[in-house]
Amino acid sequence: MDGASKGNPGPAGAGVVIMAPQGDVLQEIAVPIPHATNNAAEYTGLIKGLEAARELGLRRIEVRTDSELMVRQLNGEYRVKNPGLRRLHAQVTQLMDRFEACHVRHVTRDRNLLADRLASAAAREAAKGAPRGPAQGSLDL
Repeated sequence: MDGASKGNPGPAGAGVVIMAPQGDVLQEIAVPIPHATNNAAEYTGLIKGLEAARELGLRRIEVRTDSELMVRQLNGEYRVKNPGLRRLHAQVTQLMDRFEACHVRHVTRDRNLLADRLASAAAREAAKGAPRGPAQGSLDL
């Protein structure tokens, strides 16, 4: 999964690829976000991915992201200082607790290309209709 923000904050997007253990793509998700920071887009992508994994009936998952900050926050190595991100972090941890097993690990950007493309495409889509500055429902975190 990945997040992208054009302007940080600005029009943003999240991209999620759900894969079977054998590598088959089960689902691709691109979520345009009218206005968000990159970190908020990353967390939003993870929320959408976890929700989709539950809907698919998955019980044991491994989350792979190139966001080292988010991985360290979710693994308890870093505190989440931003109040808005704390809300998203809490939502993620509640969703993660619904799985038998859920592990989050960092991957290099070159191993996250499909999710990166989906996030960038969603951010471009958000930019097409995004008003200038924060709007209702924005994620300025």
